[in-house]
Amino acid sequence: MSARIGIDLGGTKIEGVLLHADGRLEPRRRVATPQGDYQAILDAIAGLVDHLDPCGRLPVGIGTPGARSPETGLLRNSNSTCLNGRPLLDDLQTRLGRPVRLANDADCFALSEASDGAAAGARSVFGVIIGTGTGAGIVIDGRLLAGPNAIAGEWGHNPLPWPAHDELPGPPCYCGRHGCIETFLSGPGMARDHGTGEDSRAIVAAAEAGDPRARATLDRYHDRLARALASVINLLDPEVIVLGGGMGQIRSLYTELPRRLPSYLFSDTLRTRIVPPRHGDSSGVRGAAWLWTPEEVREFA
Repeated sequence: MSARIGIDLGGTKIEGVLLHADGRLEPRRRVATPQGDYQAILDAIAGLVDHLDPCGRLPVGIGTPGARSPETGLLRNSNSTCLNGRPLLDDLQTRLGRPVRLANDADCFALSEASDGAAAGARSVFGVIIGTGTGAGIVIDGRLLAGPNAIAGEWGHNPLPWPAHDELPGPPCYCGRHGCIETFLSGPGMARDHGTGEDSRAIVAAAEAGDPRARATLDRYHDRLARALASVINLLDPEVIVLGGGMGQIRSLYTELPRRLPSYLFSDTLRTRIVPPRHGDSSGVRGAAWLWTPEEVREFA
């Protein structure tokens, strides 16, 4: 047996799956995330794990908002604020009585798409989630790049590259700075830029229907995302960039970005592939399970 458990701990739901060697996800189950109650979240995760593997043999991978501090072992930067400052990994290992690995949800997305998704077979992958926030994960030779500060891929909190005069100093960010990539490229960032109160989905639909103001907003978005990704390619030069999250569903990105990126690159060519995810909304929970390799999982059989 080479199945392993994946848990996607989200702000509104917790999903659990059993990922099999052939890629099947079964069984899978979702429960609502208890709001503001840390102990209840531990209970919910334990319930899912027991449901998926009542024999208690399989290892567990968990994707979380935020990340575990390498200094303190406590969770930080989670938008589920009741998790911040908590020893989530230690508490879960104690509660579940089995090996647990923890990673940021964007890291899990990148690992899923690099393992058996849209970037399978690529040696270097930059996996982006652009939705209510903007995060990313980096996978090199099939392994997550974590880094000594546990912030590899935190691309959304760099400043927007090559800002125009009217883009300065940029919108305020919750991190305390102005002009972070996230403030421009997240869904709320597009809505703020458009300025009519419509959400990003409505803006994109209006642009596709030919509305001039919405088309101008989408054009600015294309150019800003091209600048932001150019800085990644100039630094990391990945083989594949996978665009996930709600904003990654904008169809025009996959024609506009290859057209715009070359003018910002320190190169005479663009060979990096820009692709949508193969596994869609399932990538996070799949990637959590992929925190354990098939070779490691066989040791638990």
